[in-house]
Amino acid sequence: MTEQPGLPVVAAVEMGLGHLRAADALARGFGVPIAHADRAPLAGPEEQRLWQRTRRFYERVSRVSQLPMVGTPFRLLLEAITRIPPFHPLRDLSRPSLTTRGLERAVGQGLGAGLLASLERSGVPLLTTFFVPALVADRFGKGPVACVVTDSDLARAWVPRRPGGSRIRYFAPTERAARRLRAYGVAAAQIDTTGFPLPHELVGGPDAPTARANLAARLVRLDRGGAFRKAAGAAVAATLGGEVLRAVADRPPLLVFAVGGAGAQADLPAKFVPALRSAIKAGSLRLTLVAGVRPDVARRFERLLRRQGLADHPAVRILVEADVDRYFRAFNALCAEADILWTKPSELTFFAALGLPLLLSPSVGAQERYNRRWAIENGAALAQREPHLAAAWIEEWLRDGTLAGAAFGGFTRLPKQGLYRILDAYGCPALAEPAADSPAARSDGSIAIRSIG
Repeated sequence: MTEQPGLPVVAAVEMGLGHLRAADALARGFGVPIAHADRAPLAGPEEQRLWQRTRRFYERVSRVSQLPMVGTPFRLLLEAITRIPPFHPLRDLSRPSLTTRGLERAVGQGLGAGLLASLERSGVPLLTTFFVPALVADRFGKGPVACVVTDSDLARAWVPRRPGGSRIRYFAPTERAARRLRAYGVAAAQIDTTGFPLPHELVGGPDAPTARANLAARLVRLDRGGAFRKAAGAAVAATLGGEVLRAVADRPPLLVFAVGGAGAQADLPAKFVPALRSAIKAGSLRLTLVAGVRPDVARRFERLLRRQGLADHPAVRILVEADVDRYFRAFNALCAEADILWTKPSELTFFAALGLPLLLSPSVGAQERYNRRWAIENGAALAQREPHLAAAWIEEWLRDGTLAGAAFGGFTRLPKQGLYRILDAYGCPALAEPAADSPAARSDGSIAIRSIG
């Protein structure tokens, strides 16, 4: 792990893609590599095995919890692990949870030891997107320590056993998360409400010029009949100015479906792709199925498309990459082109702030249930209806401007400046332009999609 003077170590753990996705945006913003606390050279063989066992257990529970009938006990277990207590009535929630005690035992077994040793040698600040490295560094007095919360609400496990003596600085993505941290006993002075660190190439800077331009074009594709712009024309003009007037519907809307990092809900496309087949064949809809870094899921998607006669259709693609870094580059480029994102309410919920309307599948775990509620209550997301009737309700929402309204609601109501506010907290200037080699910044409109179809 190499550090630059004055810049933090950006640490992450592969415990779902959300923590890595936030770290990716931050590390590129600071111009430093991600420090993977669960990989060599930071983690030795024994610590790697400890992380792997934890990850395999969580991924297995996440996947099996989605199965009918047999998944019920696993759903209950997942709810217990990720439990977030009711917020109201307002009260002291600082008492440690069972998960907190379990983490303390894991730390005693060496979890996070490699990163801790590296911090001792370098003496640089730690900025982590997963709570365990923050808890370890804080417990052993290695500072400064900051932790980026990656959901709209969070479990007690994110906070040390004795929060009153902690020096961890938290960057909260929502006001709700900030209030929750205070209820867990974190001092208000140690909490900054920043928003989630979205990819720079999709935002474009503190004034969001890239997101604004993408939204203008997206609104035209989602609102071809003009129903939404007729109802909210003044607000659209005030927000987007001439951008939306210059935008043209140059192609059909692109629906993107993305599975979770553990492959959860990979069975869902089998329920809705047959319903969308006619719209795709007619040229009124495009579709990309995102398998992430899971070739097994990509093969499953390929078989589905072949059965539906869509494997070689130019409007249908599969996104799969060999590693997380390449996947994030390709996915960010895809989001610049996308018009609708269908996914479970993971960290991708925050992408609604880009003006990308969400169709939300069922939640996996308590934190996703709160993400779902947060996005829907802010008018940025819609709950999926019956998947086998997807063509009917998606067409209805395109015709009446509902999806356009969700796109505009997400852009206007959700925070987009998380990356720049965190950079500013470390005295780093905000980036002004998307990186020249960023796929999302290409002038030809192409994106880096590897299809196995």
